[in-house]
Amino acid sequence: MTYAPDPTLRRQKVDRRGITDFNDIENEKYNNLYEFGRRYEVNIPANVYIEDKYISVEVVDLSVTGLLIKVQNKEAESINIDKELEIEFKIPEGAMKEGYDHKVKIKALPVRYAKEKSNDDEYKYIGIIFEKSLHEYFSEKKWMSDIAIASIFLGVIIFMIGIMRVESIIYFEFDPLIYGYSILTAVYLLSRYLFGAFYKSVPIDKDYTPGVSVIIPCFNEETWIQNTIISSLNQDYPLDKLEVIVVDDFSNDNSVNKIEEIIKKLKTECKEYNVEERLKFIPLKENQGKRVALVEGVNIAKHELVTFVDSDSFLEPVAIRNLVQPFRDPKVGGVTGRTDVENSWTNYITKMQAVRYYVAFRIIKAAESIFDSVTCLSGPISCYRKDLIDKYKDAWLNQKFLGQPATFGDDRSMTNFILKHNRTVYQDSAICTTIVPSGFKVFLKQQMRWKRSWLRESIRAGSFMWRKEPFQALSFYAGFIVPVVAPIVFIYNLIYVPLVYKVFPIVFILGILLMSLLMSFIYLWFRKSKIWIYGLWFCLFYEFILLWQMPIACVTFWKSTWGTRNTKEDIEEEDRKKLRQEEKNKFKLKGKKPKKEKVYVHNK
Repeated sequence: MTYAPDPTLRRQKVDRRGITDFNDIENEKYNNLYEFGRRYEVNIPANVYIEDKYISVEVVDLSVTGLLIKVQNKEAESINIDKELEIEFKIPEGAMKEGYDHKVKIKALPVRYAKEKSNDDEYKYIGIIFEKSLHEYFSEKKWMSDIAIASIFLGVIIFMIGIMRVESIIYFEFDPLIYGYSILTAVYLLSRYLFGAFYKSVPIDKDYTPGVSVIIPCFNEETWIQNTIISSLNQDYPLDKLEVIVVDDFSNDNSVNKIEEIIKKLKTECKEYNVEERLKFIPLKENQGKRVALVEGVNIAKHELVTFVDSDSFLEPVAIRNLVQPFRDPKVGGVTGRTDVENSWTNYITKMQAVRYYVAFRIIKAAESIFDSVTCLSGPISCYRKDLIDKYKDAWLNQKFLGQPATFGDDRSMTNFILKHNRTVYQDSAICTTIVPSGFKVFLKQQMRWKRSWLRESIRAGSFMWRKEPFQALSFYAGFIVPVVAPIVFIYNLIYVPLVYKVFPIVFILGILLMSLLMSFIYLWFRKSKIWIYGLWFCLFYEFILLWQMPIACVTFWKSTWGTRNTKEDIEEEDRKKLRQEEKNKFKLKGKKPKKEKVYVHNK
């Protein structure tokens, strides 16, 4: 519980960065504070320059403000405590937060000899602090050039998109549908970026700390559930105003044992933090779905606000304090924070998702939040007034679409219930990270599920969004039309026009590239990360692969399988497939074709 308020008052009031009073820190510095204090275990070669010579060392522990080096005894003698030196090293990708993966050559000061980490007497460990933090160092050097490059390209891209749309207006009368779609797409996307740029988080009022119940629904998440529980408890928030409720939806892996193990450990080692009362566990006796698990948690929650956190998501230490701030407005019914990708450096699939996630939250949701109408309070981190959840929970649990039970899309569904009569907003400073699919097949299944839920809930939202602020209402309907019609436009421009008119669709292809680069350079501007180029690959990946999931989703959105988890619905679907295959095999042996019959599987 390194970030939770210390009830024993044993912690030092002055931390190693010289911070004495956390309540007097400005919002931006406060939100960055824990990144400054976070230490990363690394294994990085480095050179220490002392006057006219250098020593080769190894960096074994790194933070934004300093590092720990491992150096041979005979070389350590030349490094004097409190005598300035210069150190040069390169931070590899994934070793620290995005944007820090660059070469560093910085003045520093050795401050202490550290205890040896092993029994090897040939080495010494020396703690060193930087003359300025890496945040300041990169802000003055690398990040400024990234922002300058991104700004130039963004200006050029927006200018070229504008020129192309002028062409669409000129030729509009010759093909109103195609050129109208082109204009609609450009206006919709550019308006999202424009409004997203003007967005600002609600600042922290440190005296505003309403009671919060964090509810974590778990199903087959043995790998990550312990980290999720710890991050939810380890919040810079009053102990008596924060509780965590874990609900296991009858997992068939080792999740229950992992939950019980971490609860026992926390109650033993952190008893002074009142974990016994603040951490509750509900194991369900049968698999009933995520919504049931969430409602079970809500039913025993004792605080006025409930926060839903996915079991593979991890809250930043100041996430809850930031997340509750918009509720100072009594008309706000729900708030979502920003979700970053935890495993962004794994492979090209996770890197693409890292760019997509950030732009989807920081731009799209931020733009919606300007009008208090965020259309999806996302599963990894979202907060609601408990009385509103109680009001809508029965309708939410029993929701059906075209006669089929709605098993997924719980976040969009609850958002629709709330949004119809209340405000829903986005709080960028409330940050969590989540594990995203790293395999191609799992990623495609997840995207298909999301498109089905998006279609269902967009149709629902369309029945009342016209009552909202006019510009936001128009944006919502445009945002629905653009992706649904996109496959038709793609076929028309890349297949029909070249075949019929013998014209190469250079304008259409250029438009796709410009929109892709727009996303990429926005990411570079905000994040200063090498991953920015994967925004281009994501957009191309979307156009040529994910785009074609939309027509499939349109004719199969009644399906209730997850595709990425062995839920009850997925198991039933697999059973149906097996029975069909067995039926086919029987008829093949008899030399007959099987009759097409519906196969029913009864729940046991």
